Amino acid sequence: MSSSRQQTSIVPTRHHAFRQLKLVVPGLAITYYLGTISEFLRILQDTESPWGRTVALGGLGHGLATIALFVYVLMTPWIKGVEANYRSWRESGVLSSVIPVLTASIVIGWFLFVLTLGQWSQMGYLKGIIGVSSVYALTFGLLGLVPVPKVRQA
Repeated sequence: MSSSRQQTSIVPTRHHAFRQLKLVVPGLAITYYLGTISEFLRILQDTESPWGRTVALGGLGHGLATIALFVYVLMTPWIKGVEANYRSWRESGVLSSVIPVLTASIVIGWFLFVLTLGQWSQMGYLKGIIGVSSVYALTFGLLGLVPVPKVRQA
């Protein structure tokens, strides 16, 4: 009887890191230039606009859920001990349930952030869309720099 052992290793590549930095650098620059984060935080602290604060909290909750789910998807090989097949995620037991929730969280969170900045800030909807998209690009770029573990059969 042969026994199979699984080893987990992390395989980072410079090419992958460079591709992620293509998201991080413009995302950071645009977010900083537009003042997206400070404007969002101002709305969160605004006590005179309860709807703005409520929508902002909803967007923040979905944003945090997106990050948590994304990290969970990345760490699935460590958690389950099995290499995740991201290309055929519909056939995977774990990914087939997490990916739709992750997608919904991304879309709803993005929409709530845009609504918050468009309605309750001086940015307006066009700058709000650009600002929120840059925050998302920055976030996904940084999350993409997290090394993905590779599970090898030994």
